[in-house]
Amino acid sequence: MHAYIRTVSALSRACGLFSMALLASAVLVVSQMIFIRYVLNGSTIWQTEFVIYAIIAATLLGSPSVLIDKGHVGVDLLPEALHGRGRFVLRIISGVASLIFCIALAYSGWLYFHEALTRGWKTATVWALPLWIPLLPLPLGIGLLCLQYIAELMKLADPGAGERAA
Repeated sequence: MHAYIRTVSALSRACGLFSMALLASAVLVVSQMIFIRYVLNGSTIWQTEFVIYAIIAATLLGSPSVLIDKGHVGVDLLPEALHGRGRFVLRIISGVASLIFCIALAYSGWLYFHEALTRGWKTATVWALPLWIPLLPLPLGIGLLCLQYIAELMKLADPGAGERAA
């Protein structure tokens, strides 16, 4: 159990770092695009599309890292009102419900990615990027989010597992 939590957490952290690199690259590409358009009076082809896909990929791939840090936006009125067993049960229910949702999303994302890959779909732009490339972060990021939810549920089952695995 501890090895699983440690491995999945390391993968989630690595995806978080990769997400930061994607966001940094998006900022650089926007800066380059502004320079080309407004200083050189040139046209841009791939920059807008790259920035959109990079930010979406960063969001999806960074979500497991956000889950580890509890960095998501949440309303904690009910969990704070509950104590002991009630809070524990609520965390289990919310973790399982979130896991079920993420499994469904990862599965449908995988189907969409696979269809784009096998049918050779491309974006309907001048860049004509193969569509499987921007679709890959959906099943990959949400699939890893599923694994991280399992790790978080394991930590709830054995409260010391999170500290020992870290």
